[in-house]
Amino acid sequence: MDIEARTPENTAFVLVDYVTGYANLIRTQPITDNVTGAVALARMALGYGAPLVVTLGPERDPRGTLYPELAREIGDLPLVHRAGTFDAFGHPGFEEAIKATGVRHLVIAGLTTEGCVLRTSVGALRRGLGVTVVVDACAGSTQVAHDTALGRLTQLGVSFTTWLSLAAELQVTYDNEKTVGVFRSVQALDPSYAMNTEQLTNALRLGAGE
Repeated sequence: MDIEARTPENTAFVLVDYVTGYANLIRTQPITDNVTGAVALARMALGYGAPLVVTLGPERDPRGTLYPELAREIGDLPLVHRAGTFDAFGHPGFEEAIKATGVRHLVIAGLTTEGCVLRTSVGALRRGLGVTVVVDACAGSTQVAHDTALGRLTQLGVSFTTWLSLAAELQVTYDNEKTVGVFRSVQALDPSYAMNTEQLTNALRLGAGE
């Protein structure tokens, strides 16, 4: 079976509506985990050199601003502000940004799963684009809403991953020394892996007789 791997050359990252005002809305994931997922994906895209499109509501959105942690991670990357459309493709600036990436597969994550993530994913499928949704970087208003959205996306042929698994897919092997620092910086966002990485480093030093 010919299964295409995700690479920085064939994949664009799309982050949808990571705004502070949703902190009191989402119920399927702690807000800290959602922020971590957003930061991990941005760090991954920028570190591996993959196209990154970040979209949210109007500039003076009453729901709030972009997560401060995510804003720091992306720096001066231009944001795609849109009005009331749930499907980000309904905004011409977003569609232009996606076309400019030149790729045919989108990795999508954001808020909410049953809202703009679902609608934007369907919008991508209607345009013949492949879609992978990063499940642990998405959250819904209820577990039923979140699960139902994922079920519908499954029926439509969307694939799913987690942010650390995606990082491993891009990195392929620790032997890719050019980007292993990027991978480790993403991995360090998961406290358990950060601890394992420290233990591994110490073990390697001992094995080398340091």
